Amino acid sequence: MPDKQRTAIFIDGANLYATTKALGFDIDYKRLLKDFQNRDNLIRAFYYTAMIEDQEYSSIRPLIDWLDYNGYRVVTKPVKEFTDSAGRRKIKGNMDIELAIDALELAPYIDHMVLFSGDGDFRSLVEAIQRRGVRVSVVSTIQTQPAMIADDLRRQADEFVDLAHLAARIGRDPSERPVRAPGEGPRRDFAERAPRSNPGLESRYGIRPGASEEEPEG
Repeated sequence: MPDKQRTAIFIDGANLYATTKALGFDIDYKRLLKDFQNRDNLIRAFYYTAMIEDQEYSSIRPLIDWLDYNGYRVVTKPVKEFTDSAGRRKIKGNMDIELAIDALELAPYIDHMVLFSGDGDFRSLVEAIQRRGVRVSVVSTIQTQPAMIADDLRRQADEFVDLAHLAARIGRDPSERPVRAPGEGPRRDFAERAPRSNPGLESRYGIRPGASEEEPEG
């Protein structure tokens, strides 16, 4: 029996939250992790979200803490506040660069990247990962109007998986109390969290510097 493919999951928290909200269900992150662990050799599962630092409490804090202690690598950074030309206060918390850097650094150690996002800005990243010999699956949905995934991202992926078709496998039981996902809806629901230091390959990915690409550390 062939070895299971080495897989890494990359979750764009804000985008996934918006997608599940549009589809009308909540993700059970424990079930999601278990589903991939049962099918693949899951190397890492990353979750990306920006945070407002000066809030005393946020309803997303329990989820962020749970993810951090239950198998996910949570990557955060402070949001930036600015005032637009109309004098309206805006909050910006884009995590694209952080996700892209992690994916490119981990690419030599995986066979399969699973991207939970419909953001068209990731098309170039997907193409770059594919050039490194990694198969890329993108999870979003075309079941909404408009679709939550950019068409060029969907076309670039080796496989597009509609999130609506995964609801039975990774959705939260409606009888359970839902936990708000960091999706910045509303934007003030970011939690306070100190930014992480920049760890090396060993501490961040569990891979020894200089290790063979054929021998990733679990």
